[in-house]
Amino acid sequence: MDLDELVFGFAKHPLQYGTGLKVGASRVVPEVKYFPRVDKDLRDEYVKITNDVLKRASDLGITDLQLETELTYIETKNPSLAAEIIHKQKEIIENFSRESGARIGFRVTVADIRDFGKPKNDEEAFNKMMETFEAVSESGADVLSIESLGGKELFNYAIIRQDILGAVASLGFLAILDMKKLWKNIVQIATNKHVIPGGDTACGFANTAMKLAGGLNDRMIPHSFSAIIRAMSASRSLVAYEMGAKGPGKDCGYENIIIKFITGYPMSMEGKSSAVAHSSLLGNISCAGADLWSNEQVENIKLFGGYGPQVFLEIIHYDVKLLNKAIEFGKHRELRDLLVESDIYIDPQAYILAPKVAREIAYELTKQDDELERTVAAGLRAIDLISNEERLSLSPAEVRFLGMAKKMFDDIMKDPHKKVEEALASYEGKVEKLKVRDYLEF
Repeated sequence: MDLDELVFGFAKHPLQYGTGLKVGASRVVPEVKYFPRVDKDLRDEYVKITNDVLKRASDLGITDLQLETELTYIETKNPSLAAEIIHKQKEIIENFSRESGARIGFRVTVADIRDFGKPKNDEEAFNKMMETFEAVSESGADVLSIESLGGKELFNYAIIRQDILGAVASLGFLAILDMKKLWKNIVQIATNKHVIPGGDTACGFANTAMKLAGGLNDRMIPHSFSAIIRAMSASRSLVAYEMGAKGPGKDCGYENIIIKFITGYPMSMEGKSSAVAHSSLLGNISCAGADLWSNEQVENIKLFGGYGPQVFLEIIHYDVKLLNKAIEFGKHRELRDLLVESDIYIDPQAYILAPKVAREIAYELTKQDDELERTVAAGLRAIDLISNEERLSLSPAEVRFLGMAKKMFDDIMKDPHKKVEEALASYEGKVEKLKVRDYLEF
């Protein structure tokens, strides 16, 4: 996609699924995400949530909607329970759609329940996850997603220590190997069950870095480091699409803006209306290329305006009405630019998601055939872009970090595989549960 094409509501390869929902076809769709009260019966909780959400959709006149059920560890470990819940939800969705004419899609996200300290990265749990993917596909899911965690045991160690080489080894090597294994299987299941393999997110990596980076006055790690991690994370998340995923990309993958440039597939995004789940400096800029607009996740608790999922559906609905009215009036590019300009120079983490910057990262990724080399190249390009943007107000500490990171990335780029191989040999004795051989045996 070129820069002018990258705008909310438009994808080069739109999708249609569910009860006729179109995504990326010149219209933005709200995607509501919810979390059950785990002290209640989960079957009853999901039935209540689904009925409540669709009642609020009816009250607001919503005609296009996506629901996302993120399965907890409890349901993922029990495929028959997951299947029962999804079947009940799907029945409610289809009945509502028949009666109202609403076009509704249904995404199901399976939890990554693996313990990476177990042999072969917990093959038993992996098989259970695949069984759950099959079960929910048969029970009514339209789109399959996951927030996978391969390589996170090393990433957690590295990010706290601001260890650039460790982050590169995690994102550019271990996570890549894990993604290939996961998505080969997920795509095969989706194809056999005639559902859509939606995509993965780097939530466990880039959003962890974003959380540690904190606000403008609360920094555990440099914000520039978090931005570099975000750029590199796109290489890892891209693997799902290389293995056959079709989108729409999942909302908490802020790297989706980069992936949309490369694949042309529709993407879900989150920002200001996801503050219920986490704070960030990315409130408006992430909306620039959204095809689905999400609230992230809200617990099913009672608020003055209704239960949490109902309230946040209403919030994202009004966001989406504005976006679609801009499309209707031919003002969508102007609104996109305003959304970007409101955030772009406040912080490197926002800057890296601006379409003009994301395009540069995307281009760097497409230049490299090797996944590790492209991960390093994306990080190096992010450093250059951030360092050379005069309108970014960087503290002396951020400037020093960028200078150090530049030297480190230049050194890694000389021979990435040798550097990572040597690093992994040393990390294995330091990082609890890290077993490199299990990744290599994929």
